[in-house]
Amino acid sequence: MRVCVATTVHHPEDARIMHRQIRGLLDAGHEVTYVAPFTFFNVTPAMGLTAIDVPRKPGYGRASAALRRGAKGADLILVHEHALLRALPFHRPPVVWDVRENTGARRLARAGRRHHLCTPSLVPETTLVAASPPPPGDTRVVHIGRLSTERGVAELIELAGRLVPHGIRMDLIGPADHEVRPLLRDAQRVGLLDWFGYVPNRHALRMAEGALAGLSLAARTVSGVPVKVLDYMGRGLPVITTPQAAPLVERTGCGVVVPLEVEAAVQAVLDLKEDPVRRATLGARGHAEARLRHHWPDQAAAFVALMETWAGLSTPVQPLTV
Repeated sequence: MRVCVATTVHHPEDARIMHRQIRGLLDAGHEVTYVAPFTFFNVTPAMGLTAIDVPRKPGYGRASAALRRGAKGADLILVHEHALLRALPFHRPPVVWDVRENTGARRLARAGRRHHLCTPSLVPETTLVAASPPPPGDTRVVHIGRLSTERGVAELIELAGRLVPHGIRMDLIGPADHEVRPLLRDAQRVGLLDWFGYVPNRHALRMAEGALAGLSLAARTVSGVPVKVLDYMGRGLPVITTPQAAPLVERTGCGVVVPLEVEAAVQAVLDLKEDPVRRATLGARGHAEARLRHHWPDQAAAFVALMETWAGLSTPVQPLTV
């Protein structure tokens, strides 16, 4: 099977796209053409795939041209944003929209009449769960993932400043939107936090291990459970989150749900710092849940089989053996 995977907004090394979906397809013996903004993010395409460079958020013409090239000879097109559905070539194989953005029911219904929808109900959000992560410590908190206004950058910076007198550092691991980079540089310059920028997913997960807690301070405009919450669970960290992840966190008992208010987040961190037994308990609960339901290697075969079915592949390719 030949699959064209396309995004014009995500980082080409996005963990879900590159390190789970594409890697799963390649490991199963399929060919992948990857349309992504490699030059914009200064990324060298990984070996084993065919890369098509495209500007970030291009106009219709450039997006359509890139998809025509990528779809040539493909058995399936897998796109990662709704805008690309409008730029699809007229003659094309079956199309899958990987849905993980804030999408209304009407838009989903319209797209679902013409294309396949890959939703969390079909392919659950996943992470790479550590076998035996170290217990949570008490000297730093972490945030993994893209940094933006809607993902609580202002609150994170203020929280970092409030935690310094208590001997707690904040590690921010991930790229930042252009408009918030000056704020992050200033905060790092005066010693409030450490901002590492983009770090490959596997390294980012290892960097998070041993922290006091993982932070997810998203605004209400961000839909769904942030994948970073699963990342923290998979590394045995207590989760401190705003209500977006409340159902998961409260059901599993793996963390603390707070409003998007710095004072509430400060108190949650300090409470955990003073209670090592509770930290360890919350971390262990999250790790057990992540290992049971959200470990990517356990979901990879089902994802690949779903793509093969939608492509109309009659005889699935046997996975590669190493």
